[in-house]
Amino acid sequence: MMIRLVTWAIGLAVAGGLSLLLVIAVALSVAYPNLPDISDLSTYRPKLPMRVFSADGVLIGEFGEERRSLTPIKDIPQVMKDAVLAIEDARFFQHGGVDYLGVIRAGLANVGRSKSQGASTITMQVARNVYLSAEKSYTRKIYEILLTFKLEHMLTKDQILEIYMNQIFLGQRAYGFAAASETYFGKPLKDISIAEAAMLAGLPKAPSAYNPISNLPRARVRQQYIIERMEENNFITSAQASAAKKEVLKIRSGPNAGRVHAEFIAETVRQLVFSQYGDSTYTRGLNVYTTVSSADQTAAYKALRNGIMDFERRQVYRGPEKFLTLPVDPKEAEDIIDDALADSPDNGDVMSAVVLEATPRKITAVRHNGESVEITGDGLKPAQSGLSDKAPANIRLRRGALIRVAKTEKNTWEITQLPEVEGAFVALDPRDGAIRALVGGFDFGKNKFNHVTQAWRQPGSSFKPFIYSAALEKGFTPATVINDAPLFFDSGVTGGQPWEPKNYDGTFEGPMSMRTALKKSKNMISIRILQAVGTQNAQDWIGRFGFEADKHPAYLTMALGAGSVTPMQMATAYSVFGNGGYRVSPYLITKITDQQGRTLVETPAPVRDESTRAIEPRNAFIMSSLLQEVTRSGTAARAQAMLKRTDLYGKTGTTNDSIDTWFVGYQPTLTAAVWMGYDKPKKLGDRETGGGLSLPIWINFMETALKSTPVVEFPVPAGVVNIDGEWYYEEYARGAGISSMGIDGRPSGLPSEASKLSAPVQVMPPSEERRRILDLFKN
Repeated sequence: MMIRLVTWAIGLAVAGGLSLLLVIAVALSVAYPNLPDISDLSTYRPKLPMRVFSADGVLIGEFGEERRSLTPIKDIPQVMKDAVLAIEDARFFQHGGVDYLGVIRAGLANVGRSKSQGASTITMQVARNVYLSAEKSYTRKIYEILLTFKLEHMLTKDQILEIYMNQIFLGQRAYGFAAASETYFGKPLKDISIAEAAMLAGLPKAPSAYNPISNLPRARVRQQYIIERMEENNFITSAQASAAKKEVLKIRSGPNAGRVHAEFIAETVRQLVFSQYGDSTYTRGLNVYTTVSSADQTAAYKALRNGIMDFERRQVYRGPEKFLTLPVDPKEAEDIIDDALADSPDNGDVMSAVVLEATPRKITAVRHNGESVEITGDGLKPAQSGLSDKAPANIRLRRGALIRVAKTEKNTWEITQLPEVEGAFVALDPRDGAIRALVGGFDFGKNKFNHVTQAWRQPGSSFKPFIYSAALEKGFTPATVINDAPLFFDSGVTGGQPWEPKNYDGTFEGPMSMRTALKKSKNMISIRILQAVGTQNAQDWIGRFGFEADKHPAYLTMALGAGSVTPMQMATAYSVFGNGGYRVSPYLITKITDQQGRTLVETPAPVRDESTRAIEPRNAFIMSSLLQEVTRSGTAARAQAMLKRTDLYGKTGTTNDSIDTWFVGYQPTLTAAVWMGYDKPKKLGDRETGGGLSLPIWINFMETALKSTPVVEFPVPAGVVNIDGEWYYEEYARGAGISSMGIDGRPSGLPSEASKLSAPVQVMPPSEERRRILDLFKN
């Protein structure tokens, strides 16, 4: 009887097993054909972002949903592969997709409450991450296993590992270990150490939980465990493991930490490329190479921000950004502070902090990383008004105030505030128009408006050189003497309100040479010159430099820069003087390649020939001589004094009521324009000028940009002569020393100094021009 029961039981078991196998076979026959086609994985091409590089190969921008850098398996360092295999799938090269020993080991470890271990192999993770949803069900698990076998059958182990190491999400928008290495350590994958590889290898399990930027202690624990696993699997020696555990890692503080700040350039490139490639711009792995110098860009970014913050220190303190109600319980207060600082992140070197205690002599505050900040002495001066007991509630500094702080040159803290004023900086090579640096505003995240290309502002006195250039073609010379005397235009002349222009300082100095007038930026003389040249002639002339006629109406106010320009236009226009008289077109992109390095677009170097000539070489040469005087002894004399070189040329500019300030200048290899002002135009301050605000930014930049550039002097072109130390057009110097043109149009009667300056001027312009100049010089 017992034997019969056992036989029946065995029979039923066999029948059940056969039935189960039959069901599985039917399920497989139905499921397998429905598996996704994986043939495209043999030529794995994931979504790759567009990457923007400087001329010297530094990454300055990246656009795409996924931050990724496709790296072939042969280029992935062995230490990175070993770290991943040690923690994810040590038997990857031994099993056929499903590691049965690993399943048993994981089960025993989990039951025994040892360190939790997973049973998913790398192949299974590829199947899941590339093709399957995140749904958790038996059906999906069956598909995962079937797809795993299919992958193992159709692809080599190296192909599977390559897909995994490029596809996996690792936090901070980084996909793949190459992108993660740049994101967390700011270095190429090929340069990572054992300790860094172990840190990255810990990310796939939980990218948020083990993110070293936001949760370093927890990431460190996982890293130590992975180093142990590497040693256990004989990927590294005991000595290497010990050294790796002790290595202090330099984690980037954020996605932009340590990177070149070129956000305005990157966005300009994005717009240009998108106009050609559309939505595929963000997925096809384009590499865009620009003309930008990373060193010059960094110098420009720092110079502009420093200049703006120097101005901000002189402004009235506007008060904390917000006030927090902090509970007595330290833990509750800490949570509120963390949330507030996360909502008001650091703006570069202008950092956020929350006040814990404030007295007239000391502020104690805390930063997002728990760092304590103590502000005393001069560091309190910018916000002194907020420390008074009588300060209005909206500016009074007290516990819970969210403020901005910055480090000083002495490495102490000072209180500051985010600036309201804006600025722009652009530098380009005057020889071909290649843009070397561009900063469109104080902070791209705060204001994406590109003031270099989009801000139309009055140029003020920085526009005068173009009027002077026109005058050279009408018989004027640097030695022509003109009267700096009051002018008045009634409504009959202006067609509107009477106009009585003034010099900046409100004084008049009488007769002086054109050279002296430009270096002192005399408004009355610029107006008189424009009267002589003719407003229509001047409007036609400035078109040679790229200015638009409708932005500069043919009125006398053109002499004072009352039209509208952009900083890019000004840099381009001054480059005409700097390159001997040629128009240049600014350009930014030199080459675009695909992900495999094949060139798709290449911009040839611009050719400079007579078809691009804007003005004669001699006009450019004499204008450079005049602009050199400005930087030597004029309103921009600080330039040559501080940079200690003579090959500097430029002009300051300040508009009415100091609403805009400018400095535009060049050296034969580099032109740069600086602008400062408010987006909603308002007065910068009674004493604020282009020489005080914009010029220091230009000098700060040039100090770095020209450090290794030798002094270069312009060659003397044909058609000019030098007499008694002054330059003239050859035809206007034939009778030098015989007579001079006086302020009332007569050859004599000049004060001795003015007579000396104007003595070489002999040849009068044609009759009509002479009549207008005679009228101009009358008091």
